[in-house]
Amino acid sequence: MPDHAFCFRRFPIRLLIALQATTLLFAVVTPTFASSLRRSAIVHAVEQAKASVVNIHGRKTVAAEEEAGALKQVNGMGTGIVIDSRGYIVTNFHVVDGVKRVQVSMADGSTIVARVVANDPATDLAVIKIETPAPMQTMTIGTSSDLMTGEEVIAIGNAYGYEHTVTRGIISALHRTVEVGEGQEYADLIQTDASINPGNSGGPLLNIDGDMIGINVAVRVGAQGIGFAVPIDRALDVAAQLLDVEVRKTAMHGIDGKTLASPQKSEFMITAVAAGSAADNAGLLPGDVVLEVAGETVHRSLDFERAMVDKRGGDELLLAVRRGGEEVKVSLVLDQPSVDERSVSELAWDVFGIRLTPTASGTFRRISTRYRGGLKVIGVRPDGPAARQGIRYGDILVGMHKWETVSMDNVAFILESDIVRANEPVKFYVLRGGETLFGHLQVSMRTE
Repeated sequence: MPDHAFCFRRFPIRLLIALQATTLLFAVVTPTFASSLRRSAIVHAVEQAKASVVNIHGRKTVAAEEEAGALKQVNGMGTGIVIDSRGYIVTNFHVVDGVKRVQVSMADGSTIVARVVANDPATDLAVIKIETPAPMQTMTIGTSSDLMTGEEVIAIGNAYGYEHTVTRGIISALHRTVEVGEGQEYADLIQTDASINPGNSGGPLLNIDGDMIGINVAVRVGAQGIGFAVPIDRALDVAAQLLDVEVRKTAMHGIDGKTLASPQKSEFMITAVAAGSAADNAGLLPGDVVLEVAGETVHRSLDFERAMVDKRGGDELLLAVRRGGEEVKVSLVLDQPSVDERSVSELAWDVFGIRLTPTASGTFRRISTRYRGGLKVIGVRPDGPAARQGIRYGDILVGMHKWETVSMDNVAFILESDIVRANEPVKFYVLRGGETLFGHLQVSMRTE
């Protein structure tokens, strides 16, 4: 008999059993081991964020390229991010611009019609609201103050209508300025090679921890691997200002502030207090850092405005603020918007397509000493006269025709003037970045 056959026959039985046991153990353990490898940081990030991402659909009217002056209906699409469990969603302005019926689809497949709360064409951001039977999961927020070129990022969006599409890449560059059309450009954008396609607009850009660090806004036409996102610290400050439009419908606090963003801890600091306002009466001061509102922790301006949503004039809120290194408790009793001011604001929305609010005197003095005062534009109707003239969220309206616009009473007088009643164009003056701009509004009452 050959030697090798003899050796096989004499192979120790215990060793054979041990080898068989090892083989069996390997067969059992391998799938579990592979599963843990597959559940990567990217998988965790997507699972964490998915329920906070919604898909947006609607039809809008655009110019037909085939025939001069002709219009056509097209299907629009985009993505939104849940920033408040009550159904407030941030997206890109161009996603909802001109859309009469904004439809929002959730991860579970259900669809709800949304209303537009406010928009800011300058930053291409908008806030919309849906009514949901249960609280929604909100997105985990990171910071864009410590981003690194080369770090991994993940994009989620409604790419070409393929809902909840996930792509990955890296941050290719920071602080990019991108021209998107005649006279309009985006500044200080994040550049990424994560695939961003039509429909991704308004969706989140996540870091590897699953924190949102940007809002996808544009893709370079004709290029591959070049997409852009608005840094989250700036985007959420704008979202807070847009949410303030909702707050002011039922309550007034009189506070202007800003987020002090840092990798360690972001804080919300009061920058101005309107004279005679609820905040002024409560003794709040510029420089105070708001730590809590009614027991809710505040880290950024969005947290502050979220705490004010659904509040009414007369509601009393306990605030914790840091002042001079010490924590101070302050009782804030919200003001009720006057009926006259609210009605004037709604009429200006109908006639001019803008929503206005008084500007804190301290804030206005830092902007200009040439005018006595002005009204801040906190909403621009997409299909209105103001939007067609390029008026933006954040502009300060200082005059119309031959009259100044220091107060809502001034606007009420202008709305009753012969020039408006005759439907004649009204010359306007706005402050933007210290520069005075002007144009002519063709007044138009809304009919829908």
